[in-house]
Amino acid sequence: MADSTSSTETEGSRSTAAPMTPRRVGVVGLGLIGGSFARAYHAAGVEVLAWDTDPDTMDAARVETIAGVLNDAAIPSCDLIVLAAYPAACISWLEEHAELLGSVSDPTHGAGPLVIDTAGIKQEVCSRAFDLASRYGFSFIGTHPMAGTEHSGFAHARADLFQGAPMVLVPPELDDIDRLTLLDRANTLLAPLGFGSYSVTTPEAHDRLIAFTSQLAHIVSNAYVKSPTARAHHGFSAGSYRDLTRVAHLNAPMWAELMCANAQNLSQEIGWLVDALNAYRSALDAGDRDRLRMLLADGDRIKRALDDETQR
Repeated sequence: MADSTSSTETEGSRSTAAPMTPRRVGVVGLGLIGGSFARAYHAAGVEVLAWDTDPDTMDAARVETIAGVLNDAAIPSCDLIVLAAYPAACISWLEEHAELLGSVSDPTHGAGPLVIDTAGIKQEVCSRAFDLASRYGFSFIGTHPMAGTEHSGFAHARADLFQGAPMVLVPPELDDIDRLTLLDRANTLLAPLGFGSYSVTTPEAHDRLIAFTSQLAHIVSNAYVKSPTARAHHGFSAGSYRDLTRVAHLNAPMWAELMCANAQNLSQEIGWLVDALNAYRSALDAGDRDRLRMLLADGDRIKRALDDETQR
């Protein structure tokens, strides 16, 4: 499979197989993303089962969202299983249940649950998941919903979190027909969540891009508020401060795991940013207004060009 990213609109191409609207969905991990999957499917009339390590979270979800516990007896009855825990926990759950999933699956005919993960990195998760799916004979596809907030936990989960948002799909290496069939199945099962578009890519391309679009943004925001001046900003800040600091508030254990799993890509992005910042600093230290103006104008030009590409 080529190391590239392609996009398709929500409608996409369809196979001749009958639509597979989910009747029952299992969710592993009821944080912001997993909880929003659960709430969205529940709002669409789909029965949702779930499992979370926190009993209080499970109790809260039972009140209005989930119908019961996702256990070994219930797994075979699910059309879709969403792994929405941290990457290592997703892999651990899949290793523990791979044999059971394989015993009730026939990927050639779309039988058995389709398993997806929602982790923010893909090489570490997909390399193990693809191997398990191939060895035990069940269907798996990596996914990354490009939606979220600066808040975490089930209390902040929303049924409409994914409405209009992009969804990234990361399929295993298959022949063209099997690959299209798997993508179509994922597209159909995810349809109730209302994603606005789907992109198809490889684990390597995903992690390289996400280092820039997501992980670097969180690091910059988190580092920005460490300035001593941050403590005296009240009354002197507006939209620029708010926009740049929104994701400084984060789930540190989760982001540390994601970033370390993508360390090489993220470190390279940080290096490029440091080089760019040093150029601005050098111009300021030298009092070189023309150089600073050119640096600022160059960034403005690049941003405008990127915006024009997005609008096409």
